[in-house]
Amino acid sequence: MLHIKTTPAQRRSGFRQALNSGKLQRFAGAYSPLVAKLMEEQGYDGIYIAGASLAADLALPDIALTTLTEVSQRGYQIARATNLPTIIDVDTGFGEPQSVFRTTREIEALGMSCMHIEDQEEPKRCGHLDNKRICSVEKMSARIRAAVDAKLDPNFLIMARTDARAVEGLQGAVDRAKAYVDAGAEAIFAEAMHNAKEFERFRKAVTVPILANMTAFGQSELLNATELQNLGVNIVIYPNEAFRFAMKAVEDYMGELLRAGTQKHIQDKLQLRSRLYEQLDYGEYNRFDNTLFNFEVPTGQGATTGQISAQEKK
Repeated sequence: MLHIKTTPAQRRSGFRQALNSGKLQRFAGAYSPLVAKLMEEQGYDGIYIAGASLAADLALPDIALTTLTEVSQRGYQIARATNLPTIIDVDTGFGEPQSVFRTTREIEALGMSCMHIEDQEEPKRCGHLDNKRICSVEKMSARIRAAVDAKLDPNFLIMARTDARAVEGLQGAVDRAKAYVDAGAEAIFAEAMHNAKEFERFRKAVTVPILANMTAFGQSELLNATELQNLGVNIVIYPNEAFRFAMKAVEDYMGELLRAGTQKHIQDKLQLRSRLYEQLDYGEYNRFDNTLFNFEVPTGQGATTGQISAQEKK
């Protein structure tokens, strides 16, 4: 909290400027506020709040089971923890155009920089799964117009995602993107493009910034940042990588702990308490109350309960 030095308005304005810079903006998916803070420390340009990660964290599949309240409040918690701009996934907008209007007002008021709305029918599904169903161009255009009408800050960005590549082919996706721009979309999320040639064709056809989704295990060829920059892509997201990595680590560690009956032999896989306290700015809160951080924090791996080694006291 103490490290936040920017307002939501400043983040939105900065994001607009970054999109006009010609430099690829790399957005890391964060499923929690502390992860977002870590991504900022590592040097990412922005934070992506993926609907799939939020649903999975609630032990739900990504099939439109989450509510506006769940998504918007988690989005707020993440956005308030970073000085970076945030893009949030709002699926199909949680209802008809009037609901999209409300969704936009909520998301903007809670401090995020951009939201993207998609052209799937309910129940929607992950963009890299088969047998998706998409709505008519007219219905999606109505969603976009409602979002554009709702926003109060001109720098709050309305992005349209099209899932048409898997349903209508590349040309269908391009045609839809153009229609969505005509309806007021200020950026396009071209979901599940197959390779660099398809991104190149999309870039030539669309006049607004475009986003590439470089998710692991998806249908898109995993292009590196230099390749995407050269293709003219404006934003790349790595939506669920942190969540999947964390879940794999938890599964492995806790399984081994149960098997072995102790964690002594795998403590080196844990984040140090000192590093966690550093991330939390623990010591900085002493400016309010100097009794909050008046203890030594272990930094080594060898301590057991009640014992702090000489190495840890350094």
